[in-house]
Amino acid sequence: MNEEEKLYAERPNKTAIKREMLALRELGRQLVAAPSGWLEKLSMSDQLKQEIAKARGFRKGALRRQLIFLEKLLRLEDAELIRSQLEDLTRPQQQETEHFHELEAWRDQLLQGDSVLLEELLDRFPLLDRQRIRQLVRNAQKEAKLNKPPKSSRVLFRYLREAS
Repeated sequence: MNEEEKLYAERPNKTAIKREMLALRELGRQLVAAPSGWLEKLSMSDQLKQEIAKARGFRKGALRRQLIFLEKLLRLEDAELIRSQLEDLTRPQQQETEHFHELEAWRDQLLQGDSVLLEELLDRFPLLDRQRIRQLVRNAQKEAKLNKPPKSSRVLFRYLREAS
């Protein structure tokens, strides 16, 4: 192997470099979109925090240029540590959203008359009152027929959320 081949073999892959660059830019975009209070919890330099705060006021082309600048600053930081800390902060919010969607699905299935789900919920959550749930379901179905606001449907959702 001559010296030219050695240099070529040691040189980083251009595609890998571009992939890393885009990953850092996406991390910068996530940091800009993250709530302000989270930045204080992340271990990063003050300059990076200031530049992220500036980026929140930018639009379109200016934001794109600022994200490129943030990418360059992130190269100097421990990006994996920042990424993992950001994921730790977003995980509870994602779990809460998933639970919210699950509750909505339960409510919708109960309103469609799913008695199997009702039995499962009663087994899973012993504090639930079968009679109250059935009353709320009946009221919500009646409101839907009469094109009234879904008051009972909302109450049923709140009741399921409190019980779970």
